[in-house]
Amino acid sequence: MLVQLCLGAVYAWSVFTGELRDTFGFGAAETQWVFGVLLGTNALVMLLSGRLQASLGPRWVTAVGGLLFGGGFLLAGWLPVSFAGHLAALGVVAGAGMGLAYVGPIATAMRWFPAHKGLITGVTVAGFGLGALVWVQAADAWGGLLASLGLQGTYRLFGGLFLGGIALGAMPLGEPPGAAPSGPAPDPEGGAGLLALGRDPRFWLLCGTFLFSAMAGLMLIGVNRLFGRDALLASGACPDLASAAAAASTAYAIAFAVGNGLGRVAWGALADRLGWRPVFAGMLLAQGVLVFCFGWLGGSLLALGLGLFLTGFNYGGNFALVPLATAQLFGPRGFALNYPWVNLAYGLAAVAGPWLAGAVRDGLEGQGADGWAPAFWTAGGLCWLAAGLLALRREPPQKTNS
Repeated sequence: MLVQLCLGAVYAWSVFTGELRDTFGFGAAETQWVFGVLLGTNALVMLLSGRLQASLGPRWVTAVGGLLFGGGFLLAGWLPVSFAGHLAALGVVAGAGMGLAYVGPIATAMRWFPAHKGLITGVTVAGFGLGALVWVQAADAWGGLLASLGLQGTYRLFGGLFLGGIALGAMPLGEPPGAAPSGPAPDPEGGAGLLALGRDPRFWLLCGTFLFSAMAGLMLIGVNRLFGRDALLASGACPDLASAAAAASTAYAIAFAVGNGLGRVAWGALADRLGWRPVFAGMLLAQGVLVFCFGWLGGSLLALGLGLFLTGFNYGGNFALVPLATAQLFGPRGFALNYPWVNLAYGLAAVAGPWLAGAVRDGLEGQGADGWAPAFWTAGGLCWLAAGLLALRREPPQKTNS
């Protein structure tokens, strides 16, 4: 959970977008490109991390990931603030660190608790969801780091904390006593690789579902502060831009982050009882309604907070349900090798979702808060499409081996 809590700083990205846009002249689409490239790089490097863990184990791969993740924030704090510099430091370096560090804690937890894969996956990644609460509030309203240290000073402080926190969290990671080796050679259920997975329609079904579901949540994560401040200001709920931005940031940091963390545990536990497919479909149907209506939820702080909590609760379910589905469909021992291929869908969603919202908003600049609505409608429709994809095939019998 400590490793995931540090990596969850990516959910604090929205707290930096206002500063980048207002002080350094970034466009809305540019701020979302940095966020999207970070998550896209994470997805690509995660493919390598699965192979490295098979030979080196999760401890050192996770620790090196922490070195890169924290180092990327330190680099962004030392370089002059520019779009290219942010793409390189945060998008590439920090993104690569996240890709190396993310899978190890999840794969290890599944090995230690084979009878409760959904629940333990949700508990493990709950730290990631709650990261936004810690890091947004540290940078903004509660800690005031952006005001006292500035953008680059905050990057540097965060980078040092991530270096130490992920290294500390990585040290206990290891196989349970008496476990079979997790590498592919002695394991008949080891990583299948893209070629083998690509021949299985269940792989493409799961990837499509993950892609459309993740796009909706990532869109909200990337733009919630910009949308929230526009909506609260337009409705008169806040008297000026500064107070609207602070209120939107607090609503996101508390409501979305808490919902995100709780959703990972709750959806994972429910899937252990009912199966991942019907639970996933139900979650997507609800998320589609919420995201489709999200453009009308910013008129009051209460409605915005409730909408963020519920969408965060549903979005968090992806990160308990998709790993669980991967383990049950393709074998739990090969999870560290197979999940990164499924996670490529998340990398694509990370680029497409935030970019879509930013590009739509830039194109409808004169329409205020209403300029965000078409992107939300698209995301809601994709959630319903993902629910429909899950209805295409019946769920196969669940594996019970560990």
